[in-house]
Amino acid sequence: MNNAAVREKLTAFASSSSTGFKKLWKPLSGILTFSLADDAIYPARTLSASLEKGLLSVTHGSRFLSQIRVRGIREYYFDDDKYPQPEVFASSLSLAMSDLGASRSDVSFGIPKAWAVIRTTQFPATVKENLSNVVSYELDRITPFRSEDAFYDFRILGEDAGKLTVLVAAAKTDVVQPYIDALKEKGIAVGRVTVNLSGIETLCRYMDRKDTGTDFVFVETKKEGYEGALFLNGSITTFAGNFPGEDEKTKADTIVPEITRSVDTITQHGRTPQVVLLLRDKNPSLRELLKSRVVQPLKILNETYMPVRLSGQYKEIPYAAIGAALESLWKKAKGFDLLSKGAHEKPKSPMALTIILIIAILAMWILYIIAPLRVEEKRLQEIDRQISLRKEEVNKIESLKKEIDALSNEISTINGFKENKPMALNILKELTTILPRNTWVTRVRITEASVELEGYSSSATGLLSKLEASRYFKKSEIASPTFRDARMNADRFKIKMAIEGFKKDETKKQEATDGNDEE
Repeated sequence: MNNAAVREKLTAFASSSSTGFKKLWKPLSGILTFSLADDAIYPARTLSASLEKGLLSVTHGSRFLSQIRVRGIREYYFDDDKYPQPEVFASSLSLAMSDLGASRSDVSFGIPKAWAVIRTTQFPATVKENLSNVVSYELDRITPFRSEDAFYDFRILGEDAGKLTVLVAAAKTDVVQPYIDALKEKGIAVGRVTVNLSGIETLCRYMDRKDTGTDFVFVETKKEGYEGALFLNGSITTFAGNFPGEDEKTKADTIVPEITRSVDTITQHGRTPQVVLLLRDKNPSLRELLKSRVVQPLKILNETYMPVRLSGQYKEIPYAAIGAALESLWKKAKGFDLLSKGAHEKPKSPMALTIILIIAILAMWILYIIAPLRVEEKRLQEIDRQISLRKEEVNKIESLKKEIDALSNEISTINGFKENKPMALNILKELTTILPRNTWVTRVRITEASVELEGYSSSATGLLSKLEASRYFKKSEIASPTFRDARMNADRFKIKMAIEGFKKDETKKQEATDGNDEE
């Protein structure tokens, strides 16, 4: 094997290595950009506080290896069915944090739906890159609040026909801020403010973690009335009402049309409807009436179904607080954070692990390349040893190669000469073709660069145009004075012309040769 063959083999090996590396890069890039903070491996804890009239519900949740569970629940009731004062709220939450052992957990504050405004609006798709600023500027048009006086957040529902559909949630700062300040005085920092209804939506979505295209109709019944929401493809539409009577049939007659309208809306959008009920009064007659009159299967949260693993048994389960905890722990949750005021920062993956993995992979790849090179180097050394043993044969081969190159150069020169210079026979044939019958030539002199004609013609000057029209000749001119031969009754001429296509440097060389010949 000679050196050229070895080089070709090494080149082919390097090329195949490069192709294989490209195939491995796509899955490898996923590993290199994997964040240690990813919820697939990173443990997290959260404490969510859901505030309602006469009730504070606290849930301590955790996540480990993507598994979410509720570690503890506390509920605190207040008199007069009113919202507690900020100081009472802060004291109760501080007590719950101590009881649940959640002092190092992130705190999420869920506010009542009555404190928030949730609206759907549209913007031109061109503002997508600057949507946070646009929502801030347009907030007083979308909601009753100005951006300076409100906590707010938004999420994009979709883009169609050059329009962005955006869901905006906002709450007045004067209402929420006193509770945050009261917690701050207790040494508790609120990291997230959401809406209880958004927590319920997240809980319903958590039921459908396989993303089967299901949307939800949620209805919560109380003694005096009901509240509900349609969760359709990320949007939230609320409805509520009071019961005109206390009997179960009247309540069912009031609720079922609301459920039917919402189910029809989901069906019209090509989605699968799912009805979720939360019966606060736990009336078995109302439950059976709803089951018999609603076509879709019902999931009753506080009786038979709980989508999150609980640590212990609890008489009452705060679903809104559990949903708020899921918004902090579940990666696919799309809840609101009103404290952000619409500032959505793209998470940056830590680069330390990525750099370490890149260095390790490069080191292995270099070893993978060097090892075959070392083998090939040893083979080259053996080849050189064999060549030195056959040095005489090699020298003969080299001399033969030089002779072959010399012959090739001569052949190329001859072929070039034939291509660049018209043959004499071709020139004579051309003269025979273009000269008229009343013209005869007595002498033709052909050199490498020019042709001289001597002879007789009835019109010597008429020959110049014919010669110029030929593809072989150019610069035709009378070389000596023309005179009339009375005996021949014709003009005696001498014409000189250059051969077309003859190279300039060859012409100069020929002229120099002609000058030497004349000397």
